[in-house]
Amino acid sequence: MQACEHVRSDAELLARTRVDAEAFGVFYRRYERPILGYLLTRVRDGEIAADLTSEVFAAALEAAGSFDPGRGGSGSASGWLFTIAYNTLVSSFRRGRVAEAARRRLGALEPLALDDQDIERVLTLGSSNSWLELLAELPAGERDAILGRVVDERDYAELAGELGCSTLVVRKRVSRGLARLRNAGERSETNP
Repeated sequence: MQACEHVRSDAELLARTRVDAEAFGVFYRRYERPILGYLLTRVRDGEIAADLTSEVFAAALEAAGSFDPGRGGSGSASGWLFTIAYNTLVSSFRRGRVAEAARRRLGALEPLALDDQDIERVLTLGSSNSWLELLAELPAGERDAILGRVVDERDYAELAGELGCSTLVVRKRVSRGLARLRNAGERSETNP
């Protein structure tokens, strides 16, 4: 970390964000670990915490011009940033609860955790036409998530924006859809 990173206050860094891209980089490095740690203790999943951390800093970057250093009196943006983190977390939980409630109403099973070997087996089905038939039978949300993540290799955040849901929902759709494909593939292997 450079010496000047400690010299400039959060308020100065946020004020300079529009004219100096590195100013936000300094701010980000200053708070990345505390925000990630805060989120990790609440969601208990490293990938989800990392995704949420990205959302927090994206929101902070968008709102940098609205930071009021007079509210806290010290020029520190930690309270402001942790409020953004809290709101991001609550929003994520709400979106997740809505998806969870819908999942329960439909009687869907909990998504399975798949490792690389499971995904590889599913992808090997791609050499046959049965894979396309199985994929076509999936619910549209799961099919779109699998096509975007596995076939097109796009990241979860990009897919979430396109599909109008959270990254957590996209992850669940991919997991659930791949589990269905895997199970259907195993059934077709045993019953040719």
